[in-house]
Amino acid sequence: MTKLVLVVAAALFDGEGRVLLAKRPEGKAMAGLWEFPGGKIEPGERPEAALARELSEELGIGVREENLKPIKFVSFPYPDFHLLMPLYACYEWEGVPQASEGQLLDWVRVEDLHTYDAPPADIPLFDYLASKGAQE
Repeated sequence: MTKLVLVVAAALFDGEGRVLLAKRPEGKAMAGLWEFPGGKIEPGERPEAALARELSEELGIGVREENLKPIKFVSFPYPDFHLLMPLYACYEWEGVPQASEGQLLDWVRVEDLHTYDAPPADIPLFDYLASKGAQE
């Protein structure tokens, strides 16, 4: 039986319609790949609460749960586990995103997402955003 891993991610859009990507630091699984900020959902934690917590920990920003809008999810079979990841759009937060876990950050136009190497599970999300643009 394959282990199910539940994670949550955010497409943070700035005023220019760009989305924030984070590059996984050395020493982590899939180091060097670009992904949406977010992380694991703890047992008993709601996805929105988990994402607000992760964005605070990873980027030092405050996000109200009502500002997280679910837009897409991915279900992806990695060799050692199966990943289930909802993606939320967010256009409002408090503070300025800053890398606090050794990751690099970049604001990317959605049509340029595919120029960044990403984990396989993120590619369908890149496809979706590139097809939709940065619409609210």
